[in-house]
Amino acid sequence: MSEIPVIDIAGLKSPVLADRQAVGAALGRACREIGFFYATGHGIAPDQLNQVFAASRRFFAQPAAAKHALSIKRSSNDVGFIDLDDEQLDPDAPADHKEAFNIGRELAADHPDIVHGKPFRGLNFWPDLPGWRERMLDYYDRCWAAGRLIHRGFCLDLGLDEDFFEDKLDDPIGILRLLHYPPRGEAARPTLGAGAHCDYGNITLLATDGVDGLQVRRRGGGWIDAPTIDGALICNIGDCLMRWTGDLYVSTPHRVLQPAAHRYSLAFFLDPNPDARVETLPGMAAKYPSVTGAEYLKAKLDQTYQHRTETV
Repeated sequence: MSEIPVIDIAGLKSPVLADRQAVGAALGRACREIGFFYATGHGIAPDQLNQVFAASRRFFAQPAAAKHALSIKRSSNDVGFIDLDDEQLDPDAPADHKEAFNIGRELAADHPDIVHGKPFRGLNFWPDLPGWRERMLDYYDRCWAAGRLIHRGFCLDLGLDEDFFEDKLDDPIGILRLLHYPPRGEAARPTLGAGAHCDYGNITLLATDGVDGLQVRRRGGGWIDAPTIDGALICNIGDCLMRWTGDLYVSTPHRVLQPAAHRYSLAFFLDPNPDARVETLPGMAAKYPSVTGAEYLKAKLDQTYQHRTETV
């Protein structure tokens, strides 16, 4: 556990610059050395997390027909239900033995982005479960706020204005993904819950239910466990932030082993605004051409979600 640092991000709200800089430096070290850290002081109370986990279990406990009615295959903006073995994060491994449900930015049907067909903008799918939508949207907003706060720490580490990312994350492509990994005995063959992969966006904020399974690859090789720490979110940087920093921050492969018991987790993927320019930060080595947030994410998703182009 000591290989993945624990960082109290509450110090990023301090009125004292030195306090904020200390947190930024700790975040920077983590992003350079392992690409993962535990975040405490994020402002999401344990009882709030427990309620979201309970709501997630309610969703996955529904009959298959109710979940399939909300299939991601019916969506043009990466939201909805993903069935068992319907995703393959590692192309050299079997399909991932997990089911998931994606929730995106909640926009009204007459929002200009939806009316004009902006990429990754569309309506969410919602199950017929009382209070469920409100619970998930509240958690979405809390994760979004925590993610923006962490980016202020990155800015301090990178020598940027603290609000550099604010106008690039104020209308993001953010996805809250609920995940359920059935226990090993339910798989038809030995497999992984999620194959080895790097995340695509800027950062991921992960809450876990205490059931082991997540593993992180060391920079020098080999895997280490990333167990649950009460009150902490497991955070990692993704390929998009790595691109922005000219590979100064490096994303880290990770995987989920098939668990011994039912495992539930909540992953919030924070990607930049669809129109934000993803280009090398000032003072960084320019290694990649400029692209928009939407262009970059689409290229990544097309490698994994072949069913996004299917019609039902």
